[in-house]
Amino acid sequence: MNSPPSQESISQITDQNPGLALQALEKVRQELLAERTPDGHWTGELSTSALSTATAVMAFHQPLLARPDDPAAPTWKELIERGVLWLVEHRNPDGGWGDTVRSNSNISTSTLAGAVLEMGQSYSTCAPRLTPGFLEPTRQYLKKHGGPDAIRARYGKDRTFSVPILMHSALGGVVEWKEVAQLPFELACLPANWYKWAQLPVVSYALPALIAIGLVKHRKQPTWFLPWRWLRNLATKPALKVLKSIQPTTGGFLEAAPLTSFVTMSLVAAGEARHPVVQEALRFLENSVRPDGSWPIDTNLATWTTTLSLQALGEAVPQEQIEPVVEWLLGQQYQEVHPYTNADPGGWAWTDLPGGVPDADDTPSAMLALTQIRPRVSETQSARIETSLNNAARWLLSLQNRDGGWPTFCRGWGKLPFDRSSCDISAHVLRALQIQGLTHQKAIQQGYRFLQRQQREDGAWLPLWFGNQFAPDDENPIYGTSRVLLAYTEDQPAILAGLVPQAEDIRQRGIQFLLDCQNPDGGWGGTKQVSSSVEETSLALTALQENRADAEAIERGLNWLSRAITSDQHQVATPIGFYFAKLWYF
Repeated sequence: MNSPPSQESISQITDQNPGLALQALEKVRQELLAERTPDGHWTGELSTSALSTATAVMAFHQPLLARPDDPAAPTWKELIERGVLWLVEHRNPDGGWGDTVRSNSNISTSTLAGAVLEMGQSYSTCAPRLTPGFLEPTRQYLKKHGGPDAIRARYGKDRTFSVPILMHSALGGVVEWKEVAQLPFELACLPANWYKWAQLPVVSYALPALIAIGLVKHRKQPTWFLPWRWLRNLATKPALKVLKSIQPTTGGFLEAAPLTSFVTMSLVAAGEARHPVVQEALRFLENSVRPDGSWPIDTNLATWTTTLSLQALGEAVPQEQIEPVVEWLLGQQYQEVHPYTNADPGGWAWTDLPGGVPDADDTPSAMLALTQIRPRVSETQSARIETSLNNAARWLLSLQNRDGGWPTFCRGWGKLPFDRSSCDISAHVLRALQIQGLTHQKAIQQGYRFLQRQQREDGAWLPLWFGNQFAPDDENPIYGTSRVLLAYTEDQPAILAGLVPQAEDIRQRGIQFLLDCQNPDGGWGGTKQVSSSVEETSLALTALQENRADAEAIERGLNWLSRAITSDQHQVATPIGFYFAKLWYF
């Protein structure tokens, strides 16, 4: 979701039909207001996912094999069959699958789905559809794109996703267990505050996978080195205790079907089919299936969606809705140490559900939304917002890495991509910290120095959590540059005070990159010569407007965006979001 252009900027259009732009603005405002829940916040709906569906099906297949007489077995069987048939119906013409129904095929999702279809031949409802003729294009796709070696190459040193994919494939009988690396689950027995020193081969949010997948590999193919084997035997019970302690009450780790499914299938295959973690995880997966038999990658992004909506709507939020939505948002701020990442209180997660984890993108978004809406609340709520902002700022300061930037979840966990400092998140944090002026001057200056070092020669910045499947290397410099430029506007306290060296040069280079990437139709895609989208055009326009950039380029962009909205193009979301480990969503 992106902020629509402001009415002030639209009213300055010199196009022959300025009424079209105002009409588009009013249209999206009313549509956004209509999407509110009864208590005034926004939930939204995440795209369904072939990857999530494949992993959930395998997660139910394992307990059905282990416990065929379980009272829940008929339900599991039905969910498996519906999921397999959904995958059959949504395969791409090349024989593979993308992460969403609008995504290009990729080796990861195709491997997961392919293993499920091979397994699905044993189910009577599915077998007639899974003929050799139907399966052959998928087999050829996987053969062409490299198999296990391609999976490992795609993720490099980060085993967060490569090992789960290969483990899933081993359970499906399509690869041997020797292809599955041993994850050191015994490290989960260390005190939580030691994890960042342990150099884990997975990122901070993947601790459940480390434990469960490490255990199933140990049980299926233990190391020949007896002292290490004995150590892992001794570590099993305490590691499972840690796993249980970090499972949220909904049963879903991170509220995510893929991670929860990987944990479930691993534990069952490791002989732990009746473990409480498995029971709760299966409950979560049963509750999160879609009516068409598929699963999304996560339950919702309610907090993220709400904070962006509040910022986009501004004064258009009805006064009677202000108090309840502020109460709801304040209620999502963590007040205690998080049991999963050991994060201090003060942050927000992407969701209002128990499986969320506080992060450095949703936290500044909440801070900016509360600040914008604060003039419209009571004195009592205003005082609570002040306390909330102070707590959030302290939390963000505690997260800053030594390089001056901000990671997503945990400070200094390691060097894996999704635990490193990132440009889009760091810029978001800098904007939020400057709500309080220059109170945190040293941290702010360090953050700007990080952004200066990260700017590319062409003036762009790359984001961590967003991409474009039609851009080189799946990158999205339009998103990254647009988000960072919002931290370089002339009204930012550090910019006003002259505390950011070369700020004007940096800003102009970023602006010029956006201008150079504008398409002939007036819109923007993920980078130069990529088809225009509502999302990326909105992002670029917001950055250019806030930086008072080229009026003609803004006018052309607004014209394209207005036409797209009036023709309902904005109702078809573009898959530019990255979930964990570059898993596409919209």
